[in-house]
Amino acid sequence: MKNHHPLPLRAFDTPSLNVAAPSLTLSTQTDIEALCKLMQRRFDDSQIEEVRAAYVLAEQAHTGQSRLSGEPYISHPLAVARIVFELNMDHRSVMAALLHDVVEDTSISIEQITEQFGDDVSLLVDGLSKLTHLKFKSRAEAQAANFQKMLLAMVDDIRVILIKLSDRIHNMRTLGAMPDEKRRRIARETLEVYAPIANRLGIYQMKNELEDLGFKALYPARYRVLAEAVKKRHKDRVEQVQKFEIVAKAKLEEAGIEAEVHGREKHLYSLYQKMRKKRSAFEDIFDMFAVRVVVEKVDDCYRALGVMHRVHNPLPKQFKDYIVIPKSNGYQSLHTVLLSPAAVPIEVQIRTQEMNRFAETGVAAHWMYKEGPSNGAQQRAHQWLANLIDINDTSEDTLEFYENVKVDLFPDEIYVFSPEGDIYRLPQGATAVDFAYQVHSDIGNSCLTAKVDRKPVSLSMPLESGQTVEIIRGGNQQPSPYWLNFVVTPKARGAVRSFLKHQSVDKTIEFGRQLVGRGLKRHATSIEEIEQSSIESLLKQMDLADLDALYYEVGLGNQIPSMIAAWLLNEGDIKSDVKRAIPMHREADPGPLIVAGGEDAIISLAKCCLPIPGDNIQGMITAGQGVLVHRTECKNVGRQRRRAKEWVAVVWGSDTDGSFQTRVIVEINNIPGVLAKVSNVMSEMDSNIEDIRFDRSNENVSILDFTISVHDRNHLGRLIRRVRSLYSVHRARRASS
Repeated sequence: MKNHHPLPLRAFDTPSLNVAAPSLTLSTQTDIEALCKLMQRRFDDSQIEEVRAAYVLAEQAHTGQSRLSGEPYISHPLAVARIVFELNMDHRSVMAALLHDVVEDTSISIEQITEQFGDDVSLLVDGLSKLTHLKFKSRAEAQAANFQKMLLAMVDDIRVILIKLSDRIHNMRTLGAMPDEKRRRIARETLEVYAPIANRLGIYQMKNELEDLGFKALYPARYRVLAEAVKKRHKDRVEQVQKFEIVAKAKLEEAGIEAEVHGREKHLYSLYQKMRKKRSAFEDIFDMFAVRVVVEKVDDCYRALGVMHRVHNPLPKQFKDYIVIPKSNGYQSLHTVLLSPAAVPIEVQIRTQEMNRFAETGVAAHWMYKEGPSNGAQQRAHQWLANLIDINDTSEDTLEFYENVKVDLFPDEIYVFSPEGDIYRLPQGATAVDFAYQVHSDIGNSCLTAKVDRKPVSLSMPLESGQTVEIIRGGNQQPSPYWLNFVVTPKARGAVRSFLKHQSVDKTIEFGRQLVGRGLKRHATSIEEIEQSSIESLLKQMDLADLDALYYEVGLGNQIPSMIAAWLLNEGDIKSDVKRAIPMHREADPGPLIVAGGEDAIISLAKCCLPIPGDNIQGMITAGQGVLVHRTECKNVGRQRRRAKEWVAVVWGSDTDGSFQTRVIVEINNIPGVLAKVSNVMSEMDSNIEDIRFDRSNENVSILDFTISVHDRNHLGRLIRRVRSLYSVHRARRASS
């Protein structure tokens, strides 16, 4: 073993909060003996000896290291190992928990762990170890890279994240010795990342504890006030729930249903979140308690539901069947809310014993060796892990991966059906494009339009639970930059960005070559006539590898072609304004760019004025968006006329086809049925309504602002004339830019 150099003190030493945390105030030797005795429940003697050997190595490696609380550092991995064991994990997971910090914080190498304990343990330890040998530009980048490394290791072996969650549990239980700023940072990361991961894996016991510990550390005053308020109301609520338990138990026995009935108090963070979401005072939050009914069989769940609804009246729209349609993490239960005689809502959860075990420890409840048969919990966990691979493949860097995973961890779910009846879960606000990518990336990339419940809809329309979604694909269809304005799933956003970046590279380079060629042609020259030394000097200043890289930057709009042309002709500094005037040769004007369709990676339509075929248009080179097309009467065109070098001539192509968004303002009488009449006219005119905004002019007149799709200016004109012909419409016009 290499000589060990003690590391700085480590923190984490406050007691746990209302949780069954193991006491570590005894000597570590006593603690390892207690752990070994505990392991006799499930491990044989040889396995326990392997765990003991891992402890010996960890204890020696961490010799001289202490936590800020003054405890020997080995007390932390010992506590983590016990939590891992209590999660029903195997003995190699317990060994990895004991060794999880030795590679990161001591002189022990991963090769030494492999040699002594084998590949299985060393791979777990490696997945848990931070990237200490790499240098990062910032703490955020380092955090993102370490998070990415851990999650990708988790894809190969889910035990990695279960050990990491156990590590985070103990760290949060003992957070008090940390400086305030670091304590808040760790608490925020716990609430934003690790508690949601526990939720995604269905480990509610861990999720609830991590949330409450994070809540207390991040918002101590709010935690204290809420805890005191709950304490004051605790006695009355407990009595009400106990009365309900007695009545419910008796009614279930009468029905011949064997069941366990017990109430539980909701954890503080969930109450806090409910108060924030509903913007309610604590006095308005009644369902502080939930009653759990645990039965033997699935059929008994539905029979018990009927009994509960006869005990007290159920509240409408509060029933949820998570048995037929489980949550994305595999959670199953029936949920209903009953109104007690005291007018207090009581949430009732009805589930089987198996469902209840999963609700406590999630995928860990069904953990088994890789060669074992799969089950529903594992399948859902692996589906999520596969989704992480997609997010990783389509993220630009570690920071984007980190942010995309955080977004993916907070879905308020909806569920929709494919035409074949398959169920797909999506986050709230998801669109048909998100659904298409959820089914398959190829379907997303070729998505042309969609039907919801057999009716055509806009691709940007948010979906609702229970809808049936059909994707219409186009042979030549490609992802549009416009989709990034409304897709919400990381998979869809990443796939669109990846396509636009990688699949459109050649197109972007060719477009940039055309723009630079146009800039040079205005001076009666071409790139072939420019001295090679001038080109190389320009590329060096811009830190670009070759002309294609330059064309790519120009095609994306990151560089102005007229400035590039001026530099090549004058050999100036690309970072400064061109000082000398260059005579323009108007006779060499290469002509306007053709706008062939709605949007692509190079040419897009400005949202400020929404041009449609038939409008007079003007193009502006815009960083990151290529050429942005405006109507010539757009206010932004007038404001930025002085930036002449960024404007390019554009015209509509003769074969332009498709749908284009525009806005129509309609003033109507406030009488029933007018809106339906206007909408019907638009539908009859083959126009899709994308959005409607209302503004009341007075008691008798309302102003409707429609965002609609049309084919061209003629189509829009016919539509407006039809709307104007309606009896209750005062006026209709296209919105000005």
